[in-house]
Amino acid sequence: MLSGVGSDWDYMKMERDGPRLFIARRKDGLTVFDVDSRKVIANVANSNGANGPLLLPQFNRGYVVTTDGDLLTFNLRTLAVEERVKLADDGGLNTISFDPSTNRLQAVVGQRQSESTWFTLDPETGKLLGKKAFPFIKMDEPAADGKGHLFAPARYDNILLKLDSQSLEELARWPIDCNQVVAVEYQASTDRLLIGCRGEHPVFIALDATTGKQVASVPIGKGIDGMAVDEKRGRIVTSNGGDASLTVIKQDSPDSYRLLGTVQTRPQARIMQLDERSGKLHLVTSDATTPPPSADGTVNPARFHPNSFVVLTYKPL
Repeated sequence: MLSGVGSDWDYMKMERDGPRLFIARRKDGLTVFDVDSRKVIANVANSNGANGPLLLPQFNRGYVVTTDGDLLTFNLRTLAVEERVKLADDGGLNTISFDPSTNRLQAVVGQRQSESTWFTLDPETGKLLGKKAFPFIKMDEPAADGKGHLFAPARYDNILLKLDSQSLEELARWPIDCNQVVAVEYQASTDRLLIGCRGEHPVFIALDATTGKQVASVPIGKGIDGMAVDEKRGRIVTSNGGDASLTVIKQDSPDSYRLLGTVQTRPQARIMQLDERSGKLHLVTSDATTPPPSADGTVNPARFHPNSFVVLTYKPL
């Protein structure tokens, strides 16, 4: 169990060569957890509201965007904070990602009533280079192909945008045959887009990244928020917080996928990171109490218990 108020959490990132897992815990800030020793290394200073971390070892920099609209920069080796600056005046920064083809960062605002704003940044300095608004109320983290394109999901519009990663100009708009496009990964070895959707009929979908044609579909568990692509074992795993499960899919070829099985986890274990050294999967959750609906039928959110946050680890078979 990890100490803290345990109120909420969102994205996390695993170092490629391990063993540090960076967990955005919002009110508890950015927690750095050693998955080998199973101990907390540090809580990054001044990181309250941490929502989406990004690790850039080539620049010895870490970034995290916050719920109040700030960008926090820290030294990746020492974890010392370098600066915290305002990006979005009205708050709500959700994710930040790196595009190697343009050497730029894209920080994305979360849900809004009419649009989603992207902030383009220099990865070496954090300097703001520009911003652009898209006419969608919710956009999640885009996937870069490293060849000049970003693939950006518009969650509630059930579409995927293919963007020029330099200009952010829309090159294509592909309808996705599902509700709530949440997770998108680009697989360079197959030139496929791997997509996870929520909704009443949650599903994993694979698209040809050149044409946008759907090539496969596999049912998954409810409430997906994370997806891991295990190239070594030819597996794709989705973490489904709604029904506390992992859906394990075998990738037999670029266009052939089949369900291997379902692994039970714990309620609210919805985000996940793959440890590429071992193939282990790391998820997080916290004990919670769900209150009854309000008199008008409104569903009330779960109340997470202090000092009950935990990192769950699953090894491949």
